[in-house]
Amino acid sequence: MNPKQFLLIGGIVLLVLGLVGFAGLFSQMNSFFYLDAGENIAHTVLGIVAIAAAYLLKDANLQKWLVVAVGAVALFFTVYGFIVAGNPSPNTFGVANLESPADDILHLVVGIWALAAAFMPRGMMATAPNT
Repeated sequence: MNPKQFLLIGGIVLLVLGLVGFAGLFSQMNSFFYLDAGENIAHTVLGIVAIAAAYLLKDANLQKWLVVAVGAVALFFTVYGFIVAGNPSPNTFGVANLESPADDILHLVVGIWALAAAFMPRGMMATAPNT
């Protein structure tokens, strides 16, 4: 997977997650996976930005470093989520609540996925010349 694919697929996942969150699917506080309004807004906006960047940001190097930034931010919120778990809501900068363990796991997966998309070598796409 390359950075452009990550931006497109990850953007779609974030957008869907935000919209599903607004629909109230993950609105049960103290459930394994809980999203509040702040997280729904963040996921929706970030999804739209990622999809737009996949199409509008033509420079592959800029896409790569945007994906690296996404990975770093996701890993930050993984660690931060574990630190603030159990604190009263909203426990994330007064805007959102990182309470559910699944949220932390999701941030961890996205962080690793982003950094892998940015830094893992692409497969051998070219065929060996015939001799």
